[in-house]
Amino acid sequence: MDSLNDPEAVRKAYADEKRYTARMAEQETATGPDPYNVVFAAVAERAPRDVLEVGCGRGELAERMSRELSARVIALDQSARMVELTTARGVEAMIGDVVELPFDDGSFDCAVAAWMLYHASNLDQALQELRRVLRPGGRLVAATSSERNLAEVWELVGEIGAPGGGFTVENAAAALGRHFNHVARRDVFGTVTFCDREAAYEYVAATQTAEVAGLLPYLDGPLVASRRLGIFVCVA
Repeated sequence: MDSLNDPEAVRKAYADEKRYTARMAEQETATGPDPYNVVFAAVAERAPRDVLEVGCGRGELAERMSRELSARVIALDQSARMVELTTARGVEAMIGDVVELPFDDGSFDCAVAAWMLYHASNLDQALQELRRVLRPGGRLVAATSSERNLAEVWELVGEIGAPGGGFTVENAAAALGRHFNHVARRDVFGTVTFCDREAAYEYVAATQTAEVAGLLPYLDGPLVASRRLGIFVCVA
């Protein structure tokens, strides 16, 4: 099983916010559209009354949706720490697993799964559950990364591309199409600049392991990596 969807590995990775924060630090140098703005816009278009975010992380997106949309927002995460951080933002949040959602059928107009479905222990079961809790005509907004996201970094440590787990831009449409009536993709392209080896090391170590990060060679100046992300808008 890939470490990205190994339940024990995922639990350890999100036991606190340190590794999550290290991965998000690369956003500070990113060019191109803000992918979270693209996700938010896709949710706002639906003008939902009830929104579920699975894998809410520290709760920034859930808080924005709660603040800017006329909707009830419920956030869910496997990590007690992430739920704690999200609750502190004033968002209703609970511990739970996307493969077994604790909600009745048709409870939400919109569900959001942003860069988390590759952590699902069973992808089809997760998508089935997300489809179940949506009302007819409801919308799932699912975001993920390409197998070639930040490939210039991963190639330095012997990877063909960024670790993809079981849900990437390349295979997401097929997986989503098994459960949803209509699937459309919105691409986000840009770059991320790692100013030196230490910055690249911190990112790789937070995404994989310190051992993998240790394979990074000396960098003679900044490293510019290509950003390749996809936001999928699905209709139930």
